Amino acid sequence: MSETFVIDIWSDVVCPFCYLGTRQLGEALERFEHREDVVLRHRAFELDPRAKLADDRALAEMVAAKYAIPVSQAHAMHERMERDAQSLGMTWSLETAQPTNTFDAHRVIALASSQGLGDETSERLFRAYFSEGDLVSDHARLNELAREVGVSDVGSLWESDAFTDVVRADEVAAQELGITGVPSFLIDSKFMVTGAQGSEQILDVLQRAWARRAA
Repeated sequence: MSETFVIDIWSDVVCPFCYLGTRQLGEALERFEHREDVVLRHRAFELDPRAKLADDRALAEMVAAKYAIPVSQAHAMHERMERDAQSLGMTWSLETAQPTNTFDAHRVIALASSQGLGDETSERLFRAYFSEGDLVSDHARLNELAREVGVSDVGSLWESDAFTDVVRADEVAAQELGITGVPSFLIDSKFMVTGAQGSEQILDVLQRAWARRAA
């Protein structure tokens, strides 16, 4: 087949289920026999477009306030997610995570994608937030993280509105598709997988999507 098998990934770099789901997708692709034909396309989705650049509250306190639950319950939720992350080879530290606005992080990923480095940059920003306690809205830190994976001209983003239109277009596309939660994986423009459903389930959808285009 000549047409590329595209997986559009709507996610946010501060979304725990997005990081889990992306890792699960990676595991599924390792077992997908047509992996060499797959292209991942990272699409922007802000969990909270009105989020502050910095917040005095700890992540657990914010989660507790959002869902009207005790802080202790939020901590327990985080501990479960950290165990899920460990099962996928990751070490998270949600106690040190710094909630923030992610719009500029999405602009960095869009820039990186234009240079063929979207996968590496998305992963690096996830790790910075969930494992290293970085403030992923800080321009100086974003510059460093992007350069680590080879992205060039990052500093130019802060001197203009470059890639703002790309981020907004991704968000509009999500609305048009009825996407209200992430991660959302649109596979070959036909099958939608939402949430961190597990590598087995994702692999099953990949295989069904391939079979559909081969029919």
